[in-house]
Amino acid sequence: MEKDKKGFNPKIITFLCNWCGYAGADLAGVSRFQYPPTIRIIRVMCSGRIQPSLILNAFNRGSDGVLVCGCHLGDCHYISGNEKAEEGIKITQKLLDFLRIEPERLRLEWVSAAEGAKFADVVKNFTEHLISIGPINIESESV
Repeated sequence: MEKDKKGFNPKIITFLCNWCGYAGADLAGVSRFQYPPTIRIIRVMCSGRIQPSLILNAFNRGSDGVLVCGCHLGDCHYISGNEKAEEGIKITQKLLDFLRIEPERLRLEWVSAAEGAKFADVVKNFTEHLISIGPINIESESV
């Protein structure tokens, strides 16, 4: 089945850690770096607090992709929260594969508070990638 990519504008739920990811997004905004309006931001205290159920719920509610941004490894404000996030993302990508959802629809990026330009680039690149693979196609199976 051919996916319709004409006029496709992906919906991306974005979980941003308060200290780095969210501050990087804020810097992108005040610096007027341009990126597509495809993201919906959810601010969390630490990327390590994002449970697989939150990500799966985002897909269940119609998101085409989920982006998680946290502090760089070694710079977490909660010591090892970003390491926990990395483990959780790997597990969630395996769950997505099991559910026949492309694991690359979930992306983890390290963005510091000083990397507004990087945040804008990440959003642009992720949006372009989602456009290239098309809308999410969750098919229910007959029992």
